[in-house]
Amino acid sequence: MSSLVDQFHSAALDERLASTLAARGLRAARVGDDDREGTHRWQDAVARGFLGGEPTEAQYTESFARNGYRRKVGVYDEGGVQADVPVATFASWGTELTLPGGSAIPMCAVSAVTVAPTHRRRGILSALMQGELRTAASLGFPLAGLTVSESGIYGRFGFAPAVTATSWEIATRRTGWIGPVAPGRIDYITREQGRDAATDLYERIRRDTPGEITMPGGHWDRTFGTRSDAEKADKLRVVQYRSPEGAVEGVAIYSISEDDDDWAASTATVSRVVAGTDAAYAGLWRFLLSLDLVGTVRASELSVDEPLWWMIDNKRAARITNRDHHYLRVLDVPATLAARSYDVEDVIALEVTDALRLADGTFVLSAGEAPGVEIVDEVPLGVPLVRLGVEELSAMLLGGVSAVTLARAGRIEADDPHRVARVFSATTTPQLSFGY
Repeated sequence: MSSLVDQFHSAALDERLASTLAARGLRAARVGDDDREGTHRWQDAVARGFLGGEPTEAQYTESFARNGYRRKVGVYDEGGVQADVPVATFASWGTELTLPGGSAIPMCAVSAVTVAPTHRRRGILSALMQGELRTAASLGFPLAGLTVSESGIYGRFGFAPAVTATSWEIATRRTGWIGPVAPGRIDYITREQGRDAATDLYERIRRDTPGEITMPGGHWDRTFGTRSDAEKADKLRVVQYRSPEGAVEGVAIYSISEDDDDWAASTATVSRVVAGTDAAYAGLWRFLLSLDLVGTVRASELSVDEPLWWMIDNKRAARITNRDHHYLRVLDVPATLAARSYDVEDVIALEVTDALRLADGTFVLSAGEAPGVEIVDEVPLGVPLVRLGVEELSAMLLGGVSAVTLARAGRIEADDPHRVARVFSATTTPQLSFGY
């Protein structure tokens, strides 16, 4: 895995990407890890693209120190007034995605995708995305992933929402706790202690949930406000859950927004709950829902099948909204399908179309404890066939959507969609507990 990550990070730009943009008077280039000034200008463009203000010196320093793991690409217009500031940005790095059954697979993570408003509708994003996906596929990444700001952009590149996230708003005065009473204890700890505990806990448990990935560099410090450019870090409060034996099994971080009209109706915003055991999960959430002077608790990036739903007596005290969150894109069908586990023994055929010609073909999947995938020219007699795009295959990969649903939506054609659905089903609902 580390070799693949290193190869991708230092790989040359795709020749077709560079020549396509050069023909339009633009220059694509990698931003070197040691190029401090170039990295600052690249960060300027990213901040502009995501509607942020001009970065501060502290933000420049922190970003340069912490984002060396990212493969950074900029597109430059030499005719512009600020020729050193990219008109488009793209970042990617190698990570690891958990699949159903607890196995993991290398994934190319994509982030910081921006195009300046002055350079829209010139095919810059298409050239960047296609070129970087070709590079990732050529080096052996089986799939790519990203979390999105706009959901209508990435389907044309083969990405699909594989993990849905929920946001919760709970009126705590209207509901009571009916979940387990955890036997351990809750203690306040420092943000630094919380960061360290969360880092260890997450690394132990991320293989338990399909959709989780290795935590990107610097994300824990951003979450816990333990970096020099953190804003309003003083508002953050951290608690941990310890078992009766003294083991740290969970951490939660939250902040409070006071209600000037009713001080007993403040809002607690939960940034993260990292629970290594069911007892820690119950103990931390019970604590958060019983905070003094708090009438509303908010949280996001939760699962669509959150146990918390079954731990409060008045379900209507919780307002829950769904949002597309983690998008995946299969680059290598045999490697991806053979890496996950399946709860049923069956054989199905998949005829996959891919507009970018990275993952198309006809494949026979032998599902079960020792799955296998074969590339075929013709579907064997008696094997049910499903015709689908790489987007639909990516959506089904973690079990987040049923083939029956996609068939009824007209997104796939299947001889027996129920049979396909059983093959791709998963007993654990996929989740990604953060954005990147």
